[in-house]
Amino acid sequence: MEDRLLQLLRTVAPGTPLREGLENILRAKTGALIVIGDSPEVMEIAEGGFAVNAEFTPANLYELAKMDGAIILSSDLKRILAANTQLIPNLSIPSTETGIRHRTAERVAKQTGALVISISQRRGVITIYKGNLKYVLRDVGVILAKANQAIQTLEKYRSVLDRVVTELSILEFEEAVTLFDVSRAIQRVEMVLRVVKEIEKYISELGVEGRLITMQLEELVTGVEHEGLLIIRDYATATDKPPGTILAMINSWPAEDLLDLSLIARALGYPGSASILDQSVSPRGYRILDKIPRLPLPVIENMVKEFGSLKNILNASIEELDAVEGIGEARARSIKEGLARYREQLQERHN
Repeated sequence: MEDRLLQLLRTVAPGTPLREGLENILRAKTGALIVIGDSPEVMEIAEGGFAVNAEFTPANLYELAKMDGAIILSSDLKRILAANTQLIPNLSIPSTETGIRHRTAERVAKQTGALVISISQRRGVITIYKGNLKYVLRDVGVILAKANQAIQTLEKYRSVLDRVVTELSILEFEEAVTLFDVSRAIQRVEMVLRVVKEIEKYISELGVEGRLITMQLEELVTGVEHEGLLIIRDYATATDKPPGTILAMINSWPAEDLLDLSLIARALGYPGSASILDQSVSPRGYRILDKIPRLPLPVIENMVKEFGSLKNILNASIEELDAVEGIGEARARSIKEGLARYREQLQERHN
């Protein structure tokens, strides 16, 4: 549902020819009913009007909206197929709308599955319908203000996430990690990703007006999901479930479930009640090894397979590391130095 809404918002976003035409109609206060697509289901309920079959332009759409009835556009939004058409959907389809135009739009969308746009002449509102989905487009200034507010929230969330992950890394080197630390880090990753999803909706609705928000978003979320997947890979006991599947499951939870850290621990495969959060756990080492520059994933996987845990990797000698497939003596030294350097950086950051 969320992905479908984003796709619809991009179709009518500022900067698109369709949105320009809709805004022209809105300013003229003429109102309009527009159906996108001429599927058999749509044509079956369309009566009368004029076969136009003209090139789609914002100006053409605006001029044809001066007539009563609906306008039918091609699915690719390149042609205006018909105008002044009467749509007669099944009246038994339930509708929550009060105005005739909006009620017709909702029923047509539910009956045909087509994207239907209704512009209110009196209220000056653009509403889009598709299937059971309904969305009222808001003023660009309002969305921009909300998007900027969401970016500020994201900055705070990212700052907290970075601190929590740094603390987790320090505890991993000290062999003092509990399920509380792991679950809290995953919780913080998911909170950041949820704000991202909200901002992506604003960006889709803003179109060309959202370029600056897009740049800020990209800068703030770099590596967040990757970090979360590596934490899950380090600690999940359910090895039959890929990290992406576990993260997607947590992503589907309602907000109140995300606040319960014991639920996150159980998602990782640890049974028990809230007291399981005190349980000591050891990382496999994927995430810390990922911090070492130019260390390929196949080599990391070979090391984890060989040593089993980060603790054993840290205690391994140059000779033991050298014996792992894909690691020569030079790379073994580079790994030892990289781990020591990262540990120093963590201490400096923490202090």
